[in-house]
Amino acid sequence: MKKLVFLFLSLLTAGSLFQACDNSKTYAEMLEDEKNAVNKFIKDNDIRVISLEEFERDTITASKEAGNEYDEYVAFSNGVYMQIVDRGGKEDKNGVEVINEVDTFANNNVICTRYVEQDMMTGDTTCFNVPLERWMDVPDYYKFPLTFRYVQNASTVYGIVLSGSLDYDLLWNSNGYGTAIPSGWLIALPYLRNNAHVRLIIPSKMGHTLAQQYVNPYFYDIRKFEKAKS
Repeated sequence: MKKLVFLFLSLLTAGSLFQACDNSKTYAEMLEDEKNAVNKFIKDNDIRVISLEEFERDTITASKEAGNEYDEYVAFSNGVYMQIVDRGGKEDKNGVEVINEVDTFANNNVICTRYVEQDMMTGDTTCFNVPLERWMDVPDYYKFPLTFRYVQNASTVYGIVLSGSLDYDLLWNSNGYGTAIPSGWLIALPYLRNNAHVRLIIPSKMGHTLAQQYVNPYFYDIRKFEKAKS
């Protein structure tokens, strides 16, 4: 009887090990899962994808908020997709953009962001700093924006998260996203002005620390890119 029990436990253990090995994935397989998740998101949300060449003719992307039948995203070669909902800045009485240095983003600017992050593999809301109905009773989640310094020079563009002793984005820090702003966010800044609203699909390689670690794509509704008031 003892031998039978031992044999059963041995088979059970071997089966568990086989299952664990079977469930492990190569990096290439994880990238394929990521690609499938992004494509499914685009299909499920009826997004029309346009090329960078097409976008740069007028740097405008259609949105349902503006009365269009579909949402339009421009695809970048690094896997980022962007929709400009509101470019920000100022317009003259004819609706023509007024290029003002005060409204453009430049090297060493401190930028505050309000956003909602969605895990594209699960569909879950995983990070945010705007009031959401489900979390209205936890004001610390949206008390402060995520603030970063924008560094732009001839060879490098990056963003460094700034946090004082009290004023910091609670969930971003709690999630362990690190001090580097997702490089995919920075792709949008040259096309935007102060107080812009943009939506981004960010692949893992262009995302924050955890996105890169787990090969996970994220969708961002960045409600506001705002230059910090001096």
